[in-house]
Amino acid sequence: MSIRNLEPKALWNNFADLNAVPRPSKKEERVIQFMVDFGNSLGLETKKDAIQNVIIKKPATPGMENRTTLILQSHIDMVHQKNSDTVFDFDQQGIEMIVDGDWVRANGTTLGADNGIGVAAIMAILASTDIAHPAIEAMFTIDEETGMTGAKELDGSNFSGKILLNLDTEDDDELSIGCAGGIDTNTSYKYSQVSLNEGFVKYALTLRGLLGGHSGMDIDKGRGNANKMMTRLLYHLHSLTEIQLISFDGGSLRNAIPREATVVVAVSKDEDAKFRSEVEYFVSILKTEFVTVEPNFTLTVDTVVNDDKAVSTDEFSKILNTLYSVHNGVFRMSPDIADLVEASSSLARVIIKDGEFITQSLQRSSVESSKGDVANTIRAAFENMGCAVVQSGDYPGWQPNPNSPILNLMTDLYREMYNEEPQVKACHAGLECGILGKHLPGVDMISFGPNIRAAHSPDEKVQISSVQKFWGYLLETINRTPVAY
Repeated sequence: MSIRNLEPKALWNNFADLNAVPRPSKKEERVIQFMVDFGNSLGLETKKDAIQNVIIKKPATPGMENRTTLILQSHIDMVHQKNSDTVFDFDQQGIEMIVDGDWVRANGTTLGADNGIGVAAIMAILASTDIAHPAIEAMFTIDEETGMTGAKELDGSNFSGKILLNLDTEDDDELSIGCAGGIDTNTSYKYSQVSLNEGFVKYALTLRGLLGGHSGMDIDKGRGNANKMMTRLLYHLHSLTEIQLISFDGGSLRNAIPREATVVVAVSKDEDAKFRSEVEYFVSILKTEFVTVEPNFTLTVDTVVNDDKAVSTDEFSKILNTLYSVHNGVFRMSPDIADLVEASSSLARVIIKDGEFITQSLQRSSVESSKGDVANTIRAAFENMGCAVVQSGDYPGWQPNPNSPILNLMTDLYREMYNEEPQVKACHAGLECGILGKHLPGVDMISFGPNIRAAHSPDEKVQISSVQKFWGYLLETINRTPVAY
């Protein structure tokens, strides 16, 4: 079944059109032009601001002119990640989508429902001829996934709306009124290389099949981090037998929990049987630990024949000890909001190759002081071994306002439509609202969306029935927009 036949057709057709356009963060030229062409094709006021966010404005429909102008906001970039055995060129190909029961997923890649469903919903409203609405200011931001550049550099003078609906959360029974801020920690270190020991053979150890996921929303789910699991294995092997480390390549994206990692090591032929036995033994330990949350991961051992140099013995120990000591996962739970992760860190990327040791990690917190605390914890571990550390991309969290008028309106509406209470929450992801609020003082903001699972991973999927629920809820919210104030 084609997604173009799903209901609501206007939304799904826009999503299909959007997903035909490559739109990785930092390479958004094509999708920016796509959005500009879309707005112009409708005869609507369309422009780009200096940072290349796209703004499309649509006047109120008859009878709605006295209602408050609404800002509808989503980001147009997406996380590009694929399984290691998937052949796919994100720079050239559109996403291959599959209808799977009540879900839409992609063929071995991320789907782009984060935040493409929100974008498609706004496009459907802009293109509509039969949806009653107040004046709409559609805000399509760039580069949300790798730095929130569009939100940071937004020109607030382009907007007059007093209510902002951010369509970028992943549970259809939740209304988000707060989120975490974040900061990137990137490290580098030049190490000495040595020749392989005489009589040593080389093996590639490859860990695959972890769930991965969003390093904010999924950080408290106990999932395996491929970089940390591989570090544990190396630490175990290094303590029992002489091995040389040749390379380490783990993770892919700064905001995704690492699903895969490959290390290349050399071991004495005399220790070969012991090496393989210890690998098998330690994998069995990991399997036992992660049997509930990570039942499908595998670790393979393959012979390597290329001629490489290894990390020097002393620096191997320094690097290994540092990687082992770096905090990964939940750093602190909120003492004020039940079940909310306050602060966390995710060791997203590790590269050891050709004399350079590089890492990327992302720290998040809903409290600025604890964000600094966890960021300094990571910085200190790497500086202690002599790494150069650069921290950048700092963005603020979004302070919850439990007395928000749009929250009260949407809470009452949810009860009326679904006969249950919505979950009013702050989340541990980095929504753009905290940054946008600095450019749009006094604007009342809320975030909501359909059920999306495994965002930022090739297992990403969006629920069809939930999109229908989200669409109906969005339209009724727009219909009940209050008189201008």
